[in-house]
Amino acid sequence: MDKKTKNILSYIFWGAVAVVLIYFCMKAVDWQQFGAALKVCRWEYVLLSMLLGVIVILIRSIRWKMLLDPFDPSTSIVTTFNSYNICMAVNLALPRAGEVAKLGYIVKHSAVGEDGKKLLGFDKALGTLMVERVWDALITLSMAAVLVAIKWDSFGGYLMESLNGLGGVTSLWWILGIVILAVATLLLLARKLHERGGVWAKIWGFIEGIGHGLVSFLHMKRVWLFFVFTAVIWVIYWIMSACIVWALQDIEAFASLTLTDAFFLMIAGSISSVVPVPGGFGAYHGVVGGALLSIWGIPMGTGMIYATLNHESQVLTQAIAGLASYIHENFFRR
Repeated sequence: MDKKTKNILSYIFWGAVAVVLIYFCMKAVDWQQFGAALKVCRWEYVLLSMLLGVIVILIRSIRWKMLLDPFDPSTSIVTTFNSYNICMAVNLALPRAGEVAKLGYIVKHSAVGEDGKKLLGFDKALGTLMVERVWDALITLSMAAVLVAIKWDSFGGYLMESLNGLGGVTSLWWILGIVILAVATLLLLARKLHERGGVWAKIWGFIEGIGHGLVSFLHMKRVWLFFVFTAVIWVIYWIMSACIVWALQDIEAFASLTLTDAFFLMIAGSISSVVPVPGGFGAYHGVVGGALLSIWGIPMGTGMIYATLNHESQVLTQAIAGLASYIHENFFRR
C-alpha cells in the first residue's frame, strides 16, 4: 500500500470518527431549545471572539518570526501570518496535514543563500515550530495545575475521571516512558551510524536541523518579548472562551458561569485537539459538553449550545482567514 493510499484511508477513518462523535453529541440536543438559545444570544460577544481569534493568530505569527529570524531574517510577518491561516484551513478538512502545509509554505518563501540552498530548511522550521508547541504546552499545563490546585473541589473529580478514562496516571507515565525510550534509541543509532552514509546520514542530518531549530530560542533578540507574546496569546484564548459564556448569559444554565469557569472550559477544549479528527468536529463538542455536565450539571443537550457556538464560530473565522490568505498569496502577492 503506497503512502497516498494510506493518507486517504487515514482521512476517511478520522472523518468517520468525527461523524460518529458528532452524532452521539448532537442526538441529545433539543433543537427547539437550541433555536430559542440562538435567538437570545448576544451576538456582539461572538463577533468579538471571532475578531480575537484573528488577533491571536497575528500575535502567533509575530512570535514565530522571532524564532525564524536567526536563520532567515527576510521572512516577513505576512508570510508567517498566511502560513498559519492556510494551515488552519487545511486542518479543517485534513487533520494534521495543515502543519506540513505550514512548514512547506514557510520554506517555500525562504531566501536563498550564497550556496544556492534555502536559508530555512524544513528541519529547521520544524524545530522552531516544536519550540512554540513546547512552550505553549508548558504554559497551559502550568496554568491548569494552578487552577485545579486552587479549585480542586470543583474540577478535581472531573480531572481524575478524565485520567481514568485515558487509562489512569500510571498508564500515561508508561506511554511517555516508551516514547522517550524510542526517541532516545533512534538518536543514539543515528549518531553512531551516520558516518556510514545512506539513510542513517539523512536521519542524523534531519535531527541536527531540528536541533538547530530548537536552539533558535537561545539566539533570539528580546527573548523577554517571546514570553510576553506567549502570555498574551493564552490570555486572549481565555477571553475568547469567556465571550461565549457572556453571549449566553440570558440562558439560565450559563448565567452563573464565571471567568474561572471559562478558563477551565478553555483547558478542557484544548484536550480535544489530541483526537485528530477534521477541524476538531465532534471531539471538542464531546469533551466540553462532558465537562459542563460533570462539573456544572448542565445537560449534554444544553451544553452543546456553548460547544457548538464556540467551536463553529472559530471554524468560520479560520475558513474566512484561510481563504483570505489563499487569495492574497495567489492573486495579489505574485
